[in-house]
Amino acid sequence: MIIRRLASSDSIEAVTALLHDAYAELGRMGLNYTAVDQTDDDTRERVARGDCLVATEDNQLIGTIMFMEPSRTWGGTPWYRRADVAVIGQFGVHPRFQRHGVGSRLLSAAEQLAVMSGAAELALDTAESADHLVAWYRRQGFRFIEYAQWKGKTYRSVIMSKTVERS
Repeated sequence: MIIRRLASSDSIEAVTALLHDAYAELGRMGLNYTAVDQTDDDTRERVARGDCLVATEDNQLIGTIMFMEPSRTWGGTPWYRRADVAVIGQFGVHPRFQRHGVGSRLLSAAEQLAVMSGAAELALDTAESADHLVAWYRRQGFRFIEYAQWKGKTYRSVIMSKTVERS
């Protein structure tokens, strides 16, 4: 598996399709995450907000994560507005590759970007009712910070964060 930055030659359509596949189960749970049905234009716009990392295997896109350094976070919650907080989002792994370490490796790569950006914290949000995701993030060292209700979302989000480990 290779983890790298999204290249200009990569297909935005492939990233969108991957996200649809990765978030399909969450959509079936009634959670209207943006990635459940976002358009290619939405993907393009979201990718432009930060550093998009992709995981590939045999030249096949199998995972992705967006990293936004502290100067590029969009606010929306007091924690995200802090000058020392980097944020990840649009994080998905194709269902066939889940539970094989792809997500952990993408998260680790985002943590390295956080260190390089000078961030003290790496934050994210997910649906409060997505118990399996909240539990996975806790196992990765994230802790609860606050709740957020994003406009247009049918669920309340939990904001979680972890202190970035400097080597």
